[in-house]
Amino acid sequence: MTDPEFMDRAERLLAAVEAGCDRINDESDADLDNQRVGGMVTLVFRNRSQIVVNLQKPLHEVWLAAQSGGYHYRFNEGQWRDTKGGAEFFEQLSRDASAQAGQALVFGS
Repeated sequence: MTDPEFMDRAERLLAAVEAGCDRINDESDADLDNQRVGGMVTLVFRNRSQIVVNLQKPLHEVWLAAQSGGYHYRFNEGQWRDTKGGAEFFEQLSRDASAQAGQALVFGS
């Protein structure tokens, strides 16, 4: 994958995370705050816990840091997949966000 291809796909992923936060706030009382600075989106939950999604441009990876741990994702066959366990990005984000919010939250691309 070229650098421009990575940035295009990664920017779409970050935009989907931001849109997911907006949708969740419109549809629930989760009170999920999101802040974007460059290639990083930080989700802040009511209990002040955080999830950070960060672009790692030189590696062509997206990193997700949550209370459950840190995960590295690469774009593979149309999806962002964890480099170790193979989990899909939005499935992991939904699991971690739900655990940290104390209620079911669903993110998608």
